[in-house]
Amino acid sequence: MSQSGQPAQRGQAAQYVDQYVVIGNPIAHSKSPAIHARFASQTRQSMRYERLLAPIDGFAATVDNFRLAGGKGANITVPFKLEAFALATQLTARARLAGAVNTLKFDGQQIFGDNTDGVGLVRDIVNNAGVSLQHKRILLLGAGGAARGVLLPLLSEQPAELVIANRTLLRAQQLVALAREHGSGEVMLSASGWSQLSGKFDVIINATSASLQDEVPPVAASLFDHSTLAYDMMYGASMTAFLRFAHAQGAQLRDGLGMLVEQAAESFVLWRAVRPETSAVLAELRQQLDTQ
Repeated sequence: MSQSGQPAQRGQAAQYVDQYVVIGNPIAHSKSPAIHARFASQTRQSMRYERLLAPIDGFAATVDNFRLAGGKGANITVPFKLEAFALATQLTARARLAGAVNTLKFDGQQIFGDNTDGVGLVRDIVNNAGVSLQHKRILLLGAGGAARGVLLPLLSEQPAELVIANRTLLRAQQLVALAREHGSGEVMLSASGWSQLSGKFDVIINATSASLQDEVPPVAASLFDHSTLAYDMMYGASMTAFLRFAHAQGAQLRDGLGMLVEQAAESFVLWRAVRPETSAVLAELRQQLDTQ
């Protein structure tokens, strides 16, 4: 794939291969091409998946060029998820609640938009970590885009309680109100500031950007114990500050690498109508991180 969104010319047969991309700026670091190449090989799908750099002020044009050249679908990463939301002609319920789109599927003039982050998180916790969320007490740290993107899939697991905590209480309250508009079911849903949190939680999910600065959200150690799953949406070669803090409290730990793989798998299902097996891909990526 060229930077302009035109299909790459790699021999006569290339034009018959379905084309997919991940669009962002920057984009060179993306692991998505490697993940989807493994998925395609495993499921015997005829497709090509590459990185596509979009100018900061040229996302819509980049998508149009790619789509008109025959592109079938795209993953969207920073900073274009809000623009992808606006560009979509049809949205899933979870994308509407997220207010952001990370997966596009093209069908003629229709642009179908989805957000697979939340279901990726849930599948990693439930399937890969083996931790049920049903009837559990869950704490979601942060009320920004990352938290908003996972809210509906978390609620669909029917936890007993979901507390959204944020530095600015009003933003947490607004997210709670939005979730109730979309239907929170029987889940006890509430907003909190950092200092008002109390009691033990079964699952604590860090959806803040604190890990990017190697910082920990200012939450009490008393919220964790040995049965708590501490989950950081960030991942890296070394443990995040949040996970180091949780480890000191004896909690179970999990980073966001599995979420990355599972959200990619959900995109793959949307595009190809077949679900890839994720464990081998996740193990390979983990090994790569461990050897960095």
